[in-house]
Amino acid sequence: MLDFARQFAGLREEILAAITRVCDSQQFILGPAVESFERAAAEVLHVRHAAGCSSGTEALWLALAATGVGPGDAVITTPFSFFATVSSILRAGAQPLLADIDSATFNLSADAVEEAIERHRGTTVKAVMPVHLYGQCADWDAFTALKQRRNLLLIEDAAQAFGASWRGTMAGGLGDIAAFSFYPTKNLSAMGDAGMVTTQSAELDERTRILRAHGMRRRYFHDEVGWNSRLDAIQAAVLEVKLRYVPAWNERRRSIAERYDELFRAAGLTASTTAEGVVLPVRDARGVHVFHQYTVRAPRRDGLREHLASRRIGSEIYYPLPLHLQQSLAELGYKKGDFPVTERAAEEVLSLPMFPELRDDEQQIVVDAVRQFYA
Repeated sequence: MLDFARQFAGLREEILAAITRVCDSQQFILGPAVESFERAAAEVLHVRHAAGCSSGTEALWLALAATGVGPGDAVITTPFSFFATVSSILRAGAQPLLADIDSATFNLSADAVEEAIERHRGTTVKAVMPVHLYGQCADWDAFTALKQRRNLLLIEDAAQAFGASWRGTMAGGLGDIAAFSFYPTKNLSAMGDAGMVTTQSAELDERTRILRAHGMRRRYFHDEVGWNSRLDAIQAAVLEVKLRYVPAWNERRRSIAERYDELFRAAGLTASTTAEGVVLPVRDARGVHVFHQYTVRAPRRDGLREHLASRRIGSEIYYPLPLHLQQSLAELGYKKGDFPVTERAAEEVLSLPMFPELRDDEQQIVVDAVRQFYA
C-alpha cells in the first residue's frame, strides 16, 4: 500500500539533523520546534492559527471542546469514517447523530444532514462535522448554506486532507475549526502520532492551547479541566522538514491517480456501476483532491483483494464496517439499513497502492492483476 522507506531515504539527512537540533536543545514538549512548525503550517494552509497536538484523535476532541460542544449538544457526522470521528464526539460529552453519504464522493451529504436535523427535532444540534474523506473536501458550498440556514458550527475532520482545497480555500480554513492527523500514513506524516487544530479565530485558538495543556494559561494554574494533548518537539521537527515537500508530493499523488485512471480505462475495466465494472474515484471540480487514498468501487471486492494479496500487492478497505454497525456504538440506536449508501460503499470500496514514490511499472502491475482477476 505504501513504502515508508522510500520517502525516508530521500529525507534522511534533513530529518536526522532536525531531530539532533531538538536533542541538543533538550526541549522535548512544545517549545521552539513546535512553535516553528505551527507558524509554517499556518502559512501553508492560509489560516491565522495552528496548534499542534498529540494525535488526530486529540485534535478532533480539542476542536469540539474549544467550540463549547458538550453535554446536551448533538453533532451530526458521517458513519463512513475512522472510529475517532464519532468517539471524539462521545468524549466531548455530546450526542453523535449520523447522516448518510454522497454516493459519488463518499463524503457526508448535506441533504442527509438536513433530513437528520428534521428527524431529530427537539434535539440541540450544535455542530456538523464533515470528513474530507480520502483527501477530497466535502461539498462546502452546501455545508456553508446549511450553516447559515440552521446557525450551526462547522468542524472539519481534515485528517486525510492536508493540502486539499475547496474553491481556492485550503482544508483547515473552511470551517469554524479543523482537525488534522499526522499519523505515519498521512500525506504529511510524523514518525509517530501527531495532530493539529487550525482556525481563523484567536479565541478558539487560545481555548485549544489551554485545553491541550491541562487547562493551564499559566503553569500550575488550571482554569478548567483540560487534558495532556501536547505535541512532541521531535515530531514537530520532522513535520516541518516534510512540510516543505507536501505540495510536490500531493501533485505526484494526483499524477498517480490520473495514471491509474488511464490504465484502468485502457484495460477496459471501468464502468459507472459495479454491476458492469470498476468505478473510478470521482473528483469534484470545485476542489483540489490530494488523494490520500485512491479508492475504487469493485465488484466481488473481497475476492479481488485476496487475488491481489496472492500476488503480494497491497490494498485496504476504508472502511469495512460502518460506524453505525460497530458493536461499541450500539447505544446510538442505529441498525443495518439505516444508511444504505454508506452500507453499499462499505461492501464495494477498495483502496489501491498510493504514495508519492510509487513507480509507473508498479501501477501497471496493479492494474494487470485486477484485469487478470476479472478475466
